[in-house]
Amino acid sequence: MNTKNAMRVMLMAGVALMGANAMAADLAPPAPAPTVEEAIEAASPWMIRVRGVGVITHDSGSVDQLPGAGLSYSDTVIPELDISYFFTDNIAAELILGTTYAKIDGTGGLDGVAVGKSWLLPPTLTLQYHFTNFGNFKPYVGAGVNYSLFYNQSEKPGFSNLDVKNDFGYALQVGADYMINKNWGVNFDVKKIFLDTRWTATHDVLGPVSGKAKIDPWLIGAGITYRF
Repeated sequence: MNTKNAMRVMLMAGVALMGANAMAADLAPPAPAPTVEEAIEAASPWMIRVRGVGVITHDSGSVDQLPGAGLSYSDTVIPELDISYFFTDNIAAELILGTTYAKIDGTGGLDGVAVGKSWLLPPTLTLQYHFTNFGNFKPYVGAGVNYSLFYNQSEKPGFSNLDVKNDFGYALQVGADYMINKNWGVNFDVKKIFLDTRWTATHDVLGPVSGKAKIDPWLIGAGITYRF
């Protein structure tokens, strides 16, 4: 076989081999699409949630100058924004942002007496453990620290100089996400914030008054989850 014929044979063999490979690729079954669970595992570490939250307070407090008197606080419904970062599939940190207000009323010896009103910004940071062995259902538990900032405080007639002190507290959390697809899910979440602070004011009759404000709210919410 001369050189020209040998090159022609080699060229024909190469074309046949390429055709066979292409046909094999066409006949091979397509790679399975990733499951929702696999897609979630490969998602960005960032997650946000938007919730509607009911703030249910624990009515407890004291007035140092009037034994037997206490305080009560109004319950509210607020929007809440949460930002989470996943260090691993199981461990995440969540920053909880929202603001609410509370009407402060007297109890006991001050029963029926309106004391005032205060807005509250309680940013809370929790460290969470997420359970990943339930498919699209992703329950979690968390614990963390809270710092409550009281602002826009106002008094009712008979009181002046109301000042509820900013203070640290701690928080416990339990909740779950149900992921509909890689990015979107629904969420239910319950938090308990332990907040025990001091307050002062001036009363027209009693003069300077002070005491303890134990608010300890439950935050019960539901909303939408988005994983980047």
